[in-house]
Formats: sequence, C-alpha cells, structure tokens
Amino acid sequence: MTSNVSFKQLNIFVCIANSHTFAEAAEKICLSQPALSSALKKMESQVGGELFSRTTRKVELTPEGKLFLPIAKRLIYDWQQAFSDLHNLFSLGQGNLSIAAMPSFAAGLLPSILHKFTGLYPNIKLAVNDVVMERVIQNVKEGRVEVGFSFETEKMEGLEFQPLFEDCFMVVLPRSHPLAQYKSVTWAQLASYPYVAMNQGSAIRRWIDAYIDTQTVSLNIVAEASQLATLGQFVNYELGLSVIPVLCREEMLSKGLTCLPITNNHLNKQVGIIRLRKSTLSSVAQEFWEWVTDNVNAEFLAE
Repeated sequence: MTSNVSFKQLNIFVCIANSHTFAEAAEKICLSQPALSSALKKMESQVGGELFSRTTRKVELTPEGKLFLPIAKRLIYDWQQAFSDLHNLFSLGQGNLSIAAMPSFAAGLLPSILHKFTGLYPNIKLAVNDVVMERVIQNVKEGRVEVGFSFETEKMEGLEFQPLFEDCFMVVLPRSHPLAQYKSVTWAQLASYPYVAMNQGSAIRRWIDAYIDTQTVSLNIVAEASQLATLGQFVNYELGLSVIPVLCREEMLSKGLTCLPITNNHLNKQVGIIRLRKSTLSSVAQEFWEWVTDNVNAEFLAE
C-alpha cells in the first residue's frame, strides 16, 4: 500500500512529537489547533493507524509513532538536503565537470584554464579525458563528456565549435640535426631529410599532406605514429624530424628537442571548445563554456 503523505504532514508530525502539547505544536508551526488536528487525522488515515495517544492532554506517541519518528526525521532531512544540493548545482556551489582535451592542450593550456575557473568555483569536481583529437570529438558526440578542446576539423556535424585562437605548425628536430642551427627552415629543406609522420588516419597527417601538395615537395616518411608524444620520442631518437602544432612546443622542449618556425608557412588551424549543438549543458558546464569563450584568447595565452 502506498501513501500520499506530504512533506507538510511529516513536518507537522515531527513538530507535535517534539512538543509538550498540541497547542504548543500549533503555535510553533502557525496553525490553529483544529487545523493541526485535521492534518494529523488525515495523515493517520493515510498511514492506517494512530500515531499519537489522545488519552491525555500531553503529547504521547503510540508505539508505531515512536518507530516512525526517526524515519520521519530522516525523510525531512533528505528532502531538505536534496533541494539544498539542487540549489548548489544551479548556483555552482558544487557540481561535476567532464572535459575531453587533446593531450597537447591538456598538458599545456588546460591546467591554467582550470586553475582560474576553479578559483572562482572551488567546489567543482573535474574529470578530464586527455585523448587524441578524433576521440575528443567522439567523446563529445557520444555524451561521455559535456565539452571538449579540439582543432576545428571537417567533421563537426552536430557540434558547436567556438574558436579560441589560431595555432600554426612548426618543425621539431634533435639538437644535433643539421637544420637545428637555423632560425627557421623551409618545406624544401625538410624534404631533404628523413621524416616521421602521424598515421594516415589522423587529421594532422591529412592537413600536412594536403598542404604539402601545394608546395610541390614530397616528404621522406620513414616512420608513423598515432600519438604526438610517440612521434616526439621518434624524433628524440633521431629517426627523423617532424612537423607538429605549436601547441606541443613545451612538451617537445621538455624532451630536449629543438622547435623551429617554418618559413612562409600558411598551415594554420583554429583551436576551440566544442559541445553538442542540440543539447542543454549542466549549469557548471554552461558557466565553464561561457567563461572560456570570454577569457581564453591571445591575451590569455600571453600571460
């Protein structure tokens, strides 16, 4: 048997149980005694029996009432806590934020972004997936995360992309490489040496191949990798040089590699934040989206 006992009735029951008389309880909750008695009788009718003994003017719980009192108090607490938690979610007093980001972005810019955002909202719990760009897009499309950081690609169906800044590509090579002495190098110079590339399924490989076709040069590819970190290790062990986004600069420098600009290079791509186009973000994710789009720009990068 189910009951339609209301939150108000539970409050009345607990208030009576914590009072010496019905008159005292009525005064505490600003009800007349007839209204209080009526509400209690309705509740007892709904639960199927008496909760208070009415043999004396003193409030006295029946055995069933005594058993139910701690349960009623817990129900009231849970109810109040639930709405307090809900209020905190909307006011960003607490909440969870799930993000996917390319490893180069996750290790480079993201910590600074999250440091400043959580400084404003310190009780937010973060979950970050640092995965290759293709999986960032997949994670957002599948709803595994609410927002992601990615290059803009040709496959953005169903996604909203908000550009944050433009990134260009650079050459990375060992310090001992003959080209390391130059301030910048040309595509033609790169073509004269062994080259390690991202695999053919990656967007970065596709972009570089398309750009190379416009430069009337060809690269001497000797190895391929599916991760930029692995590619960096190939360069570190002198398998060849490579061309990668400037986003990876700090990671490559930490490996002891040399990073150089490419002369007259027009291979540039937008980096931005993405979300599902037809979806409602949580309050936390919406605030994060708005904060990032308002604050992450060229001035932010220069800090």
